[in-house]
Amino acid sequence: MSDGFINLNKPSGMTSHDAVNHVRRIFSVRKVGHAGTLDPAACGVLPIAIGRATKFIEYLADCDKSYRAEILFGVATDSGDLDGEVIARADFVMPTADAINAALKNFIGEIEQTPPKFSAIKIHGRKAYDLARHDADFEMPRRLVKIYRLELAGLSEHSATIEVDCGKGTYIRSLATDLGARLGLPATLKSLVRLRVGDFKLGDALTFDYIKKIGADCLLPIEDCLRQLPTFELAEHRVRAFLNGLPTTVHEPDATALRICAVGKFLGVGRIERGELRSSKIL
Repeated sequence: MSDGFINLNKPSGMTSHDAVNHVRRIFSVRKVGHAGTLDPAACGVLPIAIGRATKFIEYLADCDKSYRAEILFGVATDSGDLDGEVIARADFVMPTADAINAALKNFIGEIEQTPPKFSAIKIHGRKAYDLARHDADFEMPRRLVKIYRLELAGLSEHSATIEVDCGKGTYIRSLATDLGARLGLPATLKSLVRLRVGDFKLGDALTFDYIKKIGADCLLPIEDCLRQLPTFELAEHRVRAFLNGLPTTVHEPDATALRICAVGKFLGVGRIERGELRSSKIL
């Protein structure tokens, strides 16, 4: 069985779990997973791991992401997108580009954000969207997220399109409603395209039809998809020790995740603690 990652261009109307099942059927393999859930209504980049690549999904979780989002003004929903129930409407005059740009500046940097209640975040062991669907009374905990770039990309009669570069855990639905609040308007996310997850880019993303056509040729090597991790070159005589979980003394600062290579080959991911290199995940 081949191992590696697929840069999937997920279509809208499909959950990330559905996308995994579709890939599982194409390749007739059991071990398939995804990195970074993408809402059903959203489309774009969804990294898919096959075989031994599933062991390394967690190292894509911290990757920065980029999105293009269209935000509709004058209406708000309980989910923060058009799949939810309308909870507010208002007649309004469309804000100018200058007003929107001024509002966007308030969301650049490290900010506090409240995730939508219709999300997969767990509250007391249950997913928030399950509680929300049963009309449970609960509060979503606020969290710190990072937004590196936030630009106005276009305006229409009732909506604004923005582009976002952000860190892990950022909810664009929350950003849409928060931007509306900053402008004094109800707002909701109308459409969302994920442009990038780390080095996975939309311009290189593949459709299901193309993946089915070329099969394993679409797989990206595991080591090539972990280049965001610092690389540590291990001495050849310590390879067996690393693969067997034995420590190697090194004179390097502590590190939580390193891409370990030796003699030009990728071995896995390791960590350094108190001067000792140990394996975390081996290929």
